Amino acid sequence: MSVIEIPKEVMDAPNFIGGEWVVGDGEVIDIYSPYSGSIVGRTNIATSKQIDVAIAKAKEAQVVWGQTPIKDRTKVMFNFREILLRDIDKIAQVVSLENGKILSESKAGIMKGIEVLEYAISLQNLDAGAKMEVSRGVFCEYRREALGVVASITPFNFPAMVPMWTIPIAITLGNSYVWKPSEKTPLTATLLGKALAEAGLPAGVLTILNGTADCVNSIIDNADIKAVGFVGSSKIAKLVYARATALGKRALCLGGAKNHIILLPDADPEMAGVGIADSFTGCAGQRCMAASVLLAVGEVDKQIESIIERAKSTSLGDKMGAIITKEQVEFLNGAIKKAEKDGAKILLDGRKATKPEGLGEGFWLGPTILDGVKEDSEASKLELFGPIMSIIRCSNISEALKIENANDYGNAASVFTSSGALAEVVAKNASAGMVGINIGVPVPREPFSFGGINDSKFGHGDITGENSLNFWSHNKKVTTKWQMQNDHNWMS
Repeated sequence: MSVIEIPKEVMDAPNFIGGEWVVGDGEVIDIYSPYSGSIVGRTNIATSKQIDVAIAKAKEAQVVWGQTPIKDRTKVMFNFREILLRDIDKIAQVVSLENGKILSESKAGIMKGIEVLEYAISLQNLDAGAKMEVSRGVFCEYRREALGVVASITPFNFPAMVPMWTIPIAITLGNSYVWKPSEKTPLTATLLGKALAEAGLPAGVLTILNGTADCVNSIIDNADIKAVGFVGSSKIAKLVYARATALGKRALCLGGAKNHIILLPDADPEMAGVGIADSFTGCAGQRCMAASVLLAVGEVDKQIESIIERAKSTSLGDKMGAIITKEQVEFLNGAIKKAEKDGAKILLDGRKATKPEGLGEGFWLGPTILDGVKEDSEASKLELFGPIMSIIRCSNISEALKIENANDYGNAASVFTSSGALAEVVAKNASAGMVGINIGVPVPREPFSFGGINDSKFGHGDITGENSLNFWSHNKKVTTKWQMQNDHNWMS
């Protein structure tokens, strides 16, 4: 098993306000490790009074930070990158401790965050603005300017990676950044905050506020918050989007998913087995890009056997991590039981999986595969957020696409096939923002941006890459004329 160190002492996750670590005035929240079920940390909720003070300090800091040349801002981001690489083992341990991932997954999440950070560093050269002589002696240009103070609410499932989608870009563009991490995983936020402070980020440019829904609402309602980013469930994403936009703020809120993989008879069994099994078991299925529905077209039992064998080899604690809470394990167990009652056949039952030695009190569920799932059942439609894959049998690709298109969400869809023509049919017709061809987790690499459609996203644009720049900034247009010209037209 990958070594996860369960500390003997409880770790603290204070708030970060004006460059100082401050204990919240509100109630205490205990942080449980999914590996052991024991309390490994605690934080104190920031009160509305503390939140207002924090945002006022962030606004004050932004005035100076926004006037700092972008090359100097990117120097801080470069230092941040070096610190993250230096401390990646330490940070990954904390991610795994409070989230339940295996260490390799925690490190991979940090590396994906560093990829976004590297894109942000490149903005000093890539995003240089534009200037053109539009008429004799008349010049138009655009200048990118920061919004001011922006906020982001991030989920438990990627406590390092998801914040790193937005922190580097928003801060590099000159904003102050107010961050409300998940109350389940605030320890990682503390490490990232300390890394940014060490990197030379001025006090107040980063604020970390711990809390629950009341904390989120207080941040959104503050008049000095100009934009709100959110990643979480679709239900909450919709509420956050509605609250923020009703106050005239920008909002980009990413929600949940029920991702479909279309498996065709000509798919390579080995490629399908590895790609599909790893998709629904990776991060214990607790990611918005996990395959949760397999649309099995025609005779694909050979490929399904390969998926089952791969999933069977995914031992708990070694190749797959734990579930975030005891309550979520109980919910998933109930979902399996209900699916069976609704007529599904259990090909692989994760409830019977062997728990890691010495960690029996942790929150565990092994890979689970349900076959013969009905199109209108909960196992087909409800986002379960765990290592459960539902197989729906389809007679042809048109039937499979009809089921995929009827899905309320629109985060990701994939197809496994050896036919380029059929792959293109799926890529063209899938109702999803991200499509994979023989790839189970079609997360784009930077600078290609991350984002779904339908009920997987509320707002416009994407949260990373080039499409994110306009969300976190203004484009100021300047038109200049210095002297009269002998010849002129209406543009002069």
